[in-house]
Amino acid sequence: MKSFSGLSRSTFLLALSSFFADISTEMLYPILPLFLTQTLGASVSRVGVIEGLAPAIQNVVQGLSGWLSDKLQRRKQIALIGYSIAAVSKPLTALATSWTGVLGARSLDRFGAGTRSAPRDALVAGSVADADRGKAFGLEGFGDNLGACLGPLLAVALLALFGASLRAIFVVAFVPGALAAVMVVFVRERRSVAVSTVKLDRDVARLPRDYRKALAAIAIFGVGNSSNSFLVLRTRALGASVTTTIVIYAAFNFVAALSSYPAGHLSDSLGRKGALVLCLVLFCVAYGGIALTSNLALLSVLFAVYGLEQGAFRSVGKALATDLAPEGLRATAVGWYTATLGVTGLVASVVGGELWTRFGASATFALGATSALAGSVAVVLLVPRTTAA
Repeated sequence: MKSFSGLSRSTFLLALSSFFADISTEMLYPILPLFLTQTLGASVSRVGVIEGLAPAIQNVVQGLSGWLSDKLQRRKQIALIGYSIAAVSKPLTALATSWTGVLGARSLDRFGAGTRSAPRDALVAGSVADADRGKAFGLEGFGDNLGACLGPLLAVALLALFGASLRAIFVVAFVPGALAAVMVVFVRERRSVAVSTVKLDRDVARLPRDYRKALAAIAIFGVGNSSNSFLVLRTRALGASVTTTIVIYAAFNFVAALSSYPAGHLSDSLGRKGALVLCLVLFCVAYGGIALTSNLALLSVLFAVYGLEQGAFRSVGKALATDLAPEGLRATAVGWYTATLGVTGLVASVVGGELWTRFGASATFALGATSALAGSVAVVLLVPRTTAA
């Protein structure tokens, strides 16, 4: 098909690895806050700590692994190590008897995810010509979000049809995680023609000024971009059953999957800047609406709007980060981009958990809407217009 022209075998294999990895992760993600609050008796603020700290570990590690993979030019091997660690960590959650045990297992999982992500994204960028980069990240995002849709549905099937316990689901999640690692084995890595000689303490300074300005704009948005666990808890609090909550979450990821490839494809020709602004406006609408509504049906619609934003943001944001960096620093650029999202997301989730506890759920989502609005203004002012063409 013409719309898939320019994509390589490795592009599809990397999309499959993201597909299986997210089945594994998202089997657990929507039930984890329920496991914490209902089975282990943890408070919402503890959920905020876990879902702020664990992704922050992922994204900070991703910054380091991006630097290392650029330095060693061994992106495939580092990505494979990360996929393997993440797969092995999944069953460890089943052994947890307190929220601190979940924190340890979840942190190890996100350490593996952080190790793999930047080198994988550099592999995605290198698997196609520059003019097709948005499509490549769109396909990878489609695989990621489709897996994120099927993972919760698989968890529902295990719960409803087979009577599996929550702890058993944590063990089963190892299987798709292992399949994700297998996909990477068959990826062909294209060696960079540019040799990276960077030192860790100089990486960000060596990246172009336009890249650093874009990073600042993303950071402004990130301080309100709290964990999706709050959306799961909000859905449950409005009266949805566990099964309904998981199905709504799966639908969110399905919408994200549908938006990923078209958004990346369009940004190749229309530019990343406008697409990124649209993403943040959608985020503002979704979070603002969720802050104001107590209607479950309306929340479900807003959840879908948020899914549209998430799929597009993943594709466009990573494509922008690689656009603004030289070839030899692409993994580094994506690594620090996601590290920025991780650190600001930690702040957003911890603050969001405290706001929820002290002032109610609406305060958490109002913070997100405000930061997205401020971030969209920053993108307009700071980010240059770019296309891959």
